[in-house]
Amino acid sequence: MINKSMRLLFALMLYLVLGGAWGKPMDLLGVNKALGIQGGETTSSSLAKLPAQPAYSDAKVGSIPAQSFDYSKIKAGDVFGTQLFSGAFTHGGPVTFNPDYVVAIGDKIHIRMWGAYQFDASVTVDAKGNVFLPNVGPIKLAGVRSRSIQRVVDAAVRRVYQRNVLSYASLEAAQPVRVFVSGFVRRPGLYSGTSMDSLLHYLDQAGGIDPDRGSFLDVQVKRGSKVRRHINLYDFLLNGDMPLVQFSDGDMIFVTPRRHTVKVDGLVENANRFEFLYKTLPLAELIQLAKPRPEVTHVRITRNTGTIRNVDYYPLDEAERITVDDGDEVSFVADKKPGTITVRVEGEHLSAQEYVLPYGSRLGDLLKQIRFSNRSDTLSLQLFRRSVKERQRRRLKDTLKGLENAVLTARSGTSDEARLRKEEASLIMQWVKRAKQIEPLGQVIITNKAQRDKLLLENGDIIRVPTKDGLVVVGGEVLFPTAIAYSPKYSLSDYIKAAGGYSQNADSSRVILAHRDGTFEEATFGVPSLLPLQMGTVSSKVREGDEILVLPKVDVKSRQIVKDMSQILYQIAISAKVVLGL
Repeated sequence: MINKSMRLLFALMLYLVLGGAWGKPMDLLGVNKALGIQGGETTSSSLAKLPAQPAYSDAKVGSIPAQSFDYSKIKAGDVFGTQLFSGAFTHGGPVTFNPDYVVAIGDKIHIRMWGAYQFDASVTVDAKGNVFLPNVGPIKLAGVRSRSIQRVVDAAVRRVYQRNVLSYASLEAAQPVRVFVSGFVRRPGLYSGTSMDSLLHYLDQAGGIDPDRGSFLDVQVKRGSKVRRHINLYDFLLNGDMPLVQFSDGDMIFVTPRRHTVKVDGLVENANRFEFLYKTLPLAELIQLAKPRPEVTHVRITRNTGTIRNVDYYPLDEAERITVDDGDEVSFVADKKPGTITVRVEGEHLSAQEYVLPYGSRLGDLLKQIRFSNRSDTLSLQLFRRSVKERQRRRLKDTLKGLENAVLTARSGTSDEARLRKEEASLIMQWVKRAKQIEPLGQVIITNKAQRDKLLLENGDIIRVPTKDGLVVVGGEVLFPTAIAYSPKYSLSDYIKAAGGYSQNADSSRVILAHRDGTFEEATFGVPSLLPLQMGTVSSKVREGDEILVLPKVDVKSRQIVKDMSQILYQIAISAKVVLGL
């Protein structure tokens, strides 16, 4: 029988031999179980005598975690060049050596020899600048360019082996280095890479150049106190030129202070803030940076003259004699009248849908070119204009902002009233959020024929010819919003009754009758000529194609808020033909 101590010794031998061969510790408990040793017999006596083993992991020794940085603030700036630093250069890729790369201490050279003598290994350039080959000895490679490595190694081998031995040598890996990045960058520090990594690799790791303080025109590469290279990043951005700099351990990348700047906007491809080195910048050089669009004719320069802002205005063809100074703002504009405008005609007609007209054409000139059909409602022509739509949108935005201020600043006398006001304010703010999504139509009223024909057209105008469809649309706070066949016998209240009557939330005293041509009428409770609608005696005449909009009630505590909301409801109804319920 094998005693207990011999079994333990055998288990220990298996652990040391197999564990070392496989590169990880063996499961001793599994071996003990196979040998019949109980787990409790090893915890205090056997395992305590075993040498401690190092922890194993898949991480490479000496690896540096990838740098993480928030680049959003840099990319959001208006300084030309900030788009370089988005983290794209932080991750180094496979190194490709150019023929002019100079071998440095720490580089790896792959050398192969075959024939009468065989050798295949990667050797490192040592501190003296040599690599050592068996039977050949040291070969000086530090300072040799990449294209000459094969020639130098082959010459050394030939001094020992006159024939029957061939050699091949190539640069395998660049020297790992750590480079200081300082000056006006977001995160100055010491960053790792290789001697062949680009300048942008190290700058990107440092968070990029600070757009408010750093210069893109003068980035210095220093070794000790000596400046080895001045690099202008505009050359890379505009022309794709980036000089290859071979870094050594301890080199310094220094970003100098920002020089003079000028801001450019308007009709240009590059609307940014540009940097320039000297006191003034010729406008012709700025044009090369900003790249104005073909339609640009003039340039407006707002001079940086302190509290008083002077503005100069020049034709673009005078750019050769104009200069800009630090802090100026330059805007490129097209100062010429358009030769033609484009107007679209939609709806019920038999003509083309798009017309190109001379600038200054009037609506009457266009209507002469349109062939109407027997279903065209020529008395209710509609004109929609983008500039009017934008004015309506701004007016609605201003009134909604005023309502928000009134709601949020309303005072309360008691705690119970404050709680009710808070709940009421929450509901109103939700309604305001919905109201901000409403898009006005931008319709222009063109009812008077004499004035209509003289109306100047604008580029992008839309003329819509309605169809005589014989319908009246009833919407808003009625039980069944729908379209009803027109009947000359029906009054306004008849149409509302046909749509199911008022809903519980309806304000029966406020009804808008919107005509196709953009005009409207309001039936208001208490006005002698317009009696309450439920009595069926309202005198408003409904026409074919009209829309009847029943507004909702406004039920809030503050009289001022009731007034403001009523005004906004009315404004939305007449500008967008929409009733937004509360």
